[in-house]
Amino acid sequence: MLNPLLIKLKESLISVLPLTLLIIALSLTPLVNLTMFETWIFILCSAFLILGISLFNLGADQAMQPIGKQVGATLTKTKNPYIILIVCFILGVLITIAEPDLTILANQVKDAINQEILIFTVSIGVGLFLVLAVLKIILKVDLTNILILFYMIVFAFVSLLIENGNGELLPLAFDSGGVTTGPITVPFIMALGVGIAKSIGGNNSSENSFGLIALCSVGPILALIILGLFTKGNITYQLGDYIINENLGKSLLDALLETMKDVSIALSLIIIFFLVIQFVYLHLPRKKLIHIGIGIISTFFGLVIFLVGVKIGFLPIGYKIGTQLASYNKYLVVIFAFIIGLVVVLAEPAIHVLTKQVDDLTNGQVSKKSLIIALSVGMSLSLGLSIIRIIFSFSILFYLIPGYLISIALSFFIPKIYTAIAFDSGGVSSGPLTSSFILPFAIGACWVIHEQSTTYILTDAFGIVSLVALTPLISIQTLGFKSILTKRIKSKVRLKKMLGSSDEQIIDFN
Repeated sequence: MLNPLLIKLKESLISVLPLTLLIIALSLTPLVNLTMFETWIFILCSAFLILGISLFNLGADQAMQPIGKQVGATLTKTKNPYIILIVCFILGVLITIAEPDLTILANQVKDAINQEILIFTVSIGVGLFLVLAVLKIILKVDLTNILILFYMIVFAFVSLLIENGNGELLPLAFDSGGVTTGPITVPFIMALGVGIAKSIGGNNSSENSFGLIALCSVGPILALIILGLFTKGNITYQLGDYIINENLGKSLLDALLETMKDVSIALSLIIIFFLVIQFVYLHLPRKKLIHIGIGIISTFFGLVIFLVGVKIGFLPIGYKIGTQLASYNKYLVVIFAFIIGLVVVLAEPAIHVLTKQVDDLTNGQVSKKSLIIALSVGMSLSLGLSIIRIIFSFSILFYLIPGYLISIALSFFIPKIYTAIAFDSGGVSSGPLTSSFILPFAIGACWVIHEQSTTYILTDAFGIVSLVALTPLISIQTLGFKSILTKRIKSKVRLKKMLGSSDEQIIDFN
């Protein structure tokens, strides 16, 4: 186990180091003034992220993915569609309640909407759409057609929400679709899809295994919009506490205990459900169960260490950088957002799970390197465009409607697997670092740009997560479009060479 851990540590170091060095370099300029204490806290928390991502990825390989694959494969063998769909619905609800990203987001808007109601509503949305995603695999329905249908339904409900007078909830609703697909949800749901798709078989089993994350991202958006239709009264937002406590020992202890409690509850729901499935259907050997158990322990400690680092250092530092850059010059925030977007996606723990699975299932057709480049470019664009929206204060629909139209249009011209990977990648990109570093950064910038008013935060700062989930769709689909063009050009060149050589042969014979 030590050698795999060293490999994961090396990968995590490469992922987190660019972001850490960028923030430290920024703190040495007149643009951002971090105290020595804050700088050391940030460096310490960066080390937490490196260790946390390493342990989490190791645990995902040993536990979360094998559990998902085993459950998916075994459920299909029952040949009872009702059991499959009921189990998937319960799993969808439980893993969403367990998702730390959702807890982080809900905590930041608890004054605007009840935290428990938000989590419950989003969880139901994920559960229902996980059932829909599994039906898509079983019935072999085209993902593009389903996405077109449900995004049409989403935007129809958007108009109803605006007419109802609760349009300020729109950015939060679309953000909820991004945060639900985080470090716990992604490895489990993706592996579940692989297990079901491979058990059913067919020529497109690899292609069918993708798309579950895409559909599970739609459910929360629709569920929260429907909740907004029944919400009465003014929705207000209060700025949270983004200050690093000088008493580091107490802060670490409080964050550690709170995070251990949250992650314990989260993982215990999945473990209990897995044990029930194991007892009734799986019957895995003891050696396999021990291996999975070690993986769960690794996942637990990885998530705890990662989230403590995020809460203690990254959340307050993100907010402070946003406020100070905006105070210096609001257009500098746009430039910094474009730059930081290129590196921040590398530090999302679930990204490595996605890229590895994509590389494996496509046999290198979609390489890890090309996927990460596309995601980095997408993240950069989303952050820069989000800050532009904050400065000029316009509706997020001006981005979302054209963005989804472009993405759906591209899906008709590229291999279907690229569309499935793209929509899955959009959900994966918006992980815990987005909700706990990028979102506070946007909140801080918005607070300063709009003269320390909280009125615009819910409508302008929120929505950044949804853009983080949107732009990778287009960047990865563009990657697919490029591959099609490259193949056609190469094919024409080969054909031209063949025709040219034939002509030469005819001339020689004469």
